[in-house]
Amino acid sequence: MRTHRTPRPLAVFDLDGTLADTRHRLPFLDRRPRDWAAFFAAAPQDPPLPRGVELVLAGTEEYETVYLTGRPEQCRRDTLDWLARHGLPDGRLLMRRGQDRRPARVTKPEMLRQLARGRDVALVVDDDRLVCEAFRAAGFRVVHADWADAEPLLEQAQEEQGRT
Repeated sequence: MRTHRTPRPLAVFDLDGTLADTRHRLPFLDRRPRDWAAFFAAAPQDPPLPRGVELVLAGTEEYETVYLTGRPEQCRRDTLDWLARHGLPDGRLLMRRGQDRRPARVTKPEMLRQLARGRDVALVVDDDRLVCEAFRAAGFRVVHADWADAEPLLEQAQEEQGRT
């Protein structure tokens, strides 16, 4: 006789500003033109944000972990290495496709809705206020990652150029 196990609900975590401290990378965005290549190349040196890491680790028994980031697909290897180096659990990593430059408040809810088809999303954690509002409007339970100071420069760059 086979028993059917219901998959654990998903806990979905953003990276930049939620799990990873991006402040050391901001000088690359405070110039014209913005140096996105250098901004993403410096991501492996991000220190972890303890409150975000604690939240991920606290839920590993109850939830299946998924990482949802606005980082471009080209950062996949560095991102997976960073997660492993900082002891974060394995989980699916959803990243921005190719040349998609839409704001995160548009792309992330779209990716989350696709992920939620047929799966229960218990919570989603993100630092971007506009992204959190969009997640709530789509009916998801949101934890606003307010443990890192909001960076107006990064928020403006995300809205204008849709890169993270």
